Amino acid sequence: MRVAVLYTGGTIGSVGSPLGPLSDEAFRDAFQHNLAPILRTEYPDLTIDFLSFGTAVLDSTNLKPSDWCKMASEILNAYPKVEAFIVLHGTDTMAYSASALSFLLTGLHPSGYPYAVLSKPVVLTGSQVPLFYRAEENGPLRLRFGTDAYQNVCGAFAAAHSGVPEVCLFFGHTLFRGNRTRKTNASEFDAFSSPNYPPLGEAGIEFELFNQRVLHLPTTSAISLESAEARGRVSTQLAFISTRIDESRVVPFLAFPGEVLADLLEACIAQKPDGIVLQSYGEGNFPSGNPERPELGAIYRMLRAADAEGILLIDNTQVLSGVVNGAAYQAGSWLMDVGVIGAYDMTPIAALTKLIYLHTMRNFEGRGWGPSDLKRLMRTNLTGEIMDVNRIDARGDRYLAPEESIAALDGSAALINDPELGPVLLDASKRVLWRALTEPAESDMPGRLYMQGDGNAVFYDSSSTIRWTSGTASSSFATSMLVLDGVSSPRGLCLYVYDYALQEVGEVLFQM
Repeated sequence: MRVAVLYTGGTIGSVGSPLGPLSDEAFRDAFQHNLAPILRTEYPDLTIDFLSFGTAVLDSTNLKPSDWCKMASEILNAYPKVEAFIVLHGTDTMAYSASALSFLLTGLHPSGYPYAVLSKPVVLTGSQVPLFYRAEENGPLRLRFGTDAYQNVCGAFAAAHSGVPEVCLFFGHTLFRGNRTRKTNASEFDAFSSPNYPPLGEAGIEFELFNQRVLHLPTTSAISLESAEARGRVSTQLAFISTRIDESRVVPFLAFPGEVLADLLEACIAQKPDGIVLQSYGEGNFPSGNPERPELGAIYRMLRAADAEGILLIDNTQVLSGVVNGAAYQAGSWLMDVGVIGAYDMTPIAALTKLIYLHTMRNFEGRGWGPSDLKRLMRTNLTGEIMDVNRIDARGDRYLAPEESIAALDGSAALINDPELGPVLLDASKRVLWRALTEPAESDMPGRLYMQGDGNAVFYDSSSTIRWTSGTASSSFATSMLVLDGVSSPRGLCLYVYDYALQEVGEVLFQM
């Protein structure tokens, strides 16, 4: 197994008092001398290549968005030569880098569907305690056994060996999806958590990978970064982003009690940012400035004006776990009236980095994404960072159980698996637009609507008999998803099957 290690700085590579990061060369020498022989006792065929960060190593506090691009570039350049990547990183902004890398290593078609994706592990890790120490001044660097640094490095190599094809973060015996993580403890070894998505793996006596939670491998070789053509697409996209990303003006804004909130938000909007990630209360509630009549509130008027000027407004939550639901309370429902979109179960960090990524590449290859496109893409699952809202994906949540539904991102329609009628498409006023079954048999209900791996959407009744099919099955493996687009989408209100392998819309079941 050949693994590439990218050392960027942080506590894991720091020594001295006060702690300061080792140079790239000093860290590399210490790692090869002290740690590589131990790792080879577990992985006898292990070869370690060290990549260059391309700049002086940094405390992660000082990393910029362009540094995310440098990491992604090093990974892309080495991609054909190694089986996995480990990024050693400071803990302060590791969740930001993990989220950003998941997007930067994904190539997006102008439609917003990925056309180039990871097929190899990229594992970020760091530590609360340094990996090396000097017994005497200017003496040789020695390994600190029994520290979280040593354990995290060993766990990261175990995760890399598992072949998990996504950007991950390993910390405190646990492997997380990178764009789902947050740093939640500043002093304990279990410093990171993933509040809205379960762990991908755990290191105990053996390393255990929970395969059912892991992103699938690329559906075809054509969209895998193993392909020189796919890799070239992402490299071209990354070159475009890297020269512009530090100019991005996306900012978080925290709700808090007090009259000064409106003044500070007004000052923020006056700077004309590209986007604002609101960190609201609870399920997405934000003070409007007028509790009785939100439309008369100062904050209501500010945000409506900001949306009209093309500033992207994302409603997130300060709460660690849960789903943003702007319609749950009157105190938050007004946000939809002024153009704010909900982040569902995305972390504020993922929302921030995703918006930076999308906004920076909005004009890449002349695609000309406007505010409505960016709003749609922000709520679309690209790399596992957010729940699927408007689709049933054969690679993930494969079916709708009775009473479950998917909804158009603009709220204009919903596809519901009705316990008595089967799959029914309803508009916002609950008017039936389409139904899979013309004469549902009461005795056979309820049933389940599956998106199968053969490319077919199928409704099975309670006796597991097929009652309806989309007729989109392929003789070869053709993983697909059933998608519901709303009236504000480029296709208008449309229910269709999207074929991953062909990278195009297959059967259209309903369009208006």
